[in-house]
Amino acid sequence: MSELTKNVQPLQDFDWDQFENGTSANVSKEELDKAYDETLNKVSEHQVVDGTVISVDKKEVVVNIGYKSDGIIPASEFRYNPDLKAGDTVEVYVENAEDKKGQLVLSHKKARMSKSWERVNAALDAQEIIQGYIKCRTKGGMIVDVFGIEAFLPGSQIDVHPIRDYDQFVGKTMEFKVVKINQEFRNVVVSHKALIEAELEAQKQEIIGKLEKGQILEGVVKNITSYGVFVDLGGVDGLIHITDLSWGRVDDPHKVVELDQKINVVILDFDEEKKRIALGLKQLTPHPWDALDPNLKVGDHVKGKVVVIADYGAFVEIQPGVEGLIHVSEMSWSQHLRSAQEFLKVGDEIEAVILTLDRDERKMSLGIKQLKEDPWETIEVKYPVGSKHSAKVRNFTNFGVFVELEEGVDGLIHISDLSWTKKVKHPSEFTQVGAQIDVIVLDIDKENRRLSLGHKQLEDNPWDVFEEKYTVGSIHEGKITELLEKGAVISLDENVEGFATPKHLQKEDGTQAQAGEVLPFKVIEFNKDSKRIILSHSRTFEDPQREEKKAAAKKARAPKADTPKIENVAASTTLGDIDVLAQLKAQMEKGE
Repeated sequence: MSELTKNVQPLQDFDWDQFENGTSANVSKEELDKAYDETLNKVSEHQVVDGTVISVDKKEVVVNIGYKSDGIIPASEFRYNPDLKAGDTVEVYVENAEDKKGQLVLSHKKARMSKSWERVNAALDAQEIIQGYIKCRTKGGMIVDVFGIEAFLPGSQIDVHPIRDYDQFVGKTMEFKVVKINQEFRNVVVSHKALIEAELEAQKQEIIGKLEKGQILEGVVKNITSYGVFVDLGGVDGLIHITDLSWGRVDDPHKVVELDQKINVVILDFDEEKKRIALGLKQLTPHPWDALDPNLKVGDHVKGKVVVIADYGAFVEIQPGVEGLIHVSEMSWSQHLRSAQEFLKVGDEIEAVILTLDRDERKMSLGIKQLKEDPWETIEVKYPVGSKHSAKVRNFTNFGVFVELEEGVDGLIHISDLSWTKKVKHPSEFTQVGAQIDVIVLDIDKENRRLSLGHKQLEDNPWDVFEEKYTVGSIHEGKITELLEKGAVISLDENVEGFATPKHLQKEDGTQAQAGEVLPFKVIEFNKDSKRIILSHSRTFEDPQREEKKAAAKKARAPKADTPKIENVAASTTLGDIDVLAQLKAQMEKGE
């Protein structure tokens, strides 16, 4: 008996004769509807009931709930269950028992939602494995339909292996475990990885238990990072650190291996507790130092590429895994402390000379300055004493200027050898760092690799001329350029300077001379060796006054003659003598 007819009961007073003759008019339509309705389920709107799937196609699912008409539900509501088929029992929510077209309106989605929160909490408590439909991608993972709830599947919880293509999972139905629920915000987090971790954990323990250092295994490259490569050894992962990929320096692991590549690796170390396995790839090949040409020796020239550079030097790879260090001091004959970046850069192909070679320690030092001749070997030839050159100012000290004539050849110009006339207090007053300056070689110190240089010697000594011009007692016009505690600096002609003490700066009106004034000055001292001229302004007017007083005093002391004739003759002689003596005395005073 079918489900639709099992409740049918015959009417007690049905007249079969009238029915056969077509004369059953005594049975009303209402009675017939009542009999028909009694064969169907009573349906209440806005309730959840069970229904039977009648048919399934791409667009809709037809469900019977024992009502006079079947309900049609969009197939999209069953995307989470791709195995749905006719005969399956499903929960449906009765939205409307009869719409305008007389159609029963059902919703599977609302039926699931009405009980979904209870179900998802129960699944978390029972650690139940549930099914979910992956709807789409989102930041950091995927959105999964679970019981009609949108749950979050973090990218790290999709699989035990790193996922490279998230889109491949969209539209798939997978099994999950509920791992976290936020009751306040009703957020659900699910994991697929949790389903397989327990199985993998046992598999890992078995694999790790069989590991031995030095063991060679085959693995598959599963992930490449900036610091190394992760290799799947058949259920357990190991890491090849970037330094263990190749004997040579590796800046990018992608240049050595590729994803999904099968490679042989050797176990370097492992930690059973932390389940960390250190692997090596380069250890499967001989060390390059063991294959280094046995005839290679100190003094030989080698070619290589700069792989690393620092302030103190550069590492040059002469063959993969064999490097030598060029210290910055071996890059130039210059003794100036400089940075290696001034000479080389990473990637340069260069030639160098082997300076030291230690095969046991696997160390080698190289030099590139040795490719050029040491300029100090023949310094006397190129820079003999008395030769003139142009040099570059490198730096200053209080006592002079350090210059470079060429790379590796330095010299010092003492502050006293900068100018014949100008008193230089600091070299920065005379020149500047980086400027070119003409010099003459005064002396060669080959042992200390230093030249004594001069700049003023390029010109004749003007003090030979000054000695004749600025004689003691001569008067010259000068300008006070600087006032000091002990006196003043006076600028004369030919850029020569003199000095006057405070008492010699007093003017005739009793005031003191100030900076910037132009006044006459008398030379009271001249020293060619020390290049010193002592001047006085006050002596220019004091000395004539003193001479006048002396002359007047002598005249007053002269004796009077008795006889006019004799007096005239004697006076004439005496006055002549006095004039000569006065002139001699004046010259002597000038000399003083």
